[in-house]
Amino acid sequence: MNEIRVRALVESDRLWLGGFLREHWGSPQMVYGCGQQVFACDELPGFVAFCGEEPVGLVTYAIADGQLQVVSLDSVREGIGVGTALMLAVERVARDSGMERVWLLTTNDNLNALRFYQKRGYELVAVHRNAVEQARRIKPQIPAVGSDGIPLRDEIELEKRLSP
Repeated sequence: MNEIRVRALVESDRLWLGGFLREHWGSPQMVYGCGQQVFACDELPGFVAFCGEEPVGLVTYAIADGQLQVVSLDSVREGIGVGTALMLAVERVARDSGMERVWLLTTNDNLNALRFYQKRGYELVAVHRNAVEQARRIKPQIPAVGSDGIPLRDEIELEKRLSP
C-alpha cells in the first residue's frame, strides 16, 4: 500500500502550487461568499501530500476570527486517504491554535465533496443561494454546469466543531 506523507507548504513550493491550481481550478484565485472572499491560494498556508516523491494532494486554508477556513482541497489519487490526511493536518493546526471551528464552502454540484466531508464529521450549516453566479463575475472561469451535469449555482457551508 502507498504511504501518504504530509508536510506544510514551503516557499519553494509556490511555483509548483500556482501551476497545480491553474491546472485543477483554472487559476490560483478562489472566490467564495457571493464574491466577498477572494483568495490567492498560491499565497496561503497549507499542506501538500506525497506518495513517494510524487505530490498527490493539496489543501490551503485561511485563518480569520479565530476560525480556520479550508479554501481548497485536492487529491489526484482518490480512495487512498490523501484527502483525509490533509484534512487531519488542518484540523490539527486549528486544535493546536485553540480554535473550535473548521469550516469550508463547496458548491451544490460537488456531491463527492459533500459525501467526503460529512463522512469526516462535517455538518451542513448553510446554503448560500446563487452565490456562484456572483463569484463568476469575479472569476469567469467558473463553469455554468458542474459535476454530473448539475447547474452550478449555490455554495454550501459545512463546519466541524472541534473538541478542546
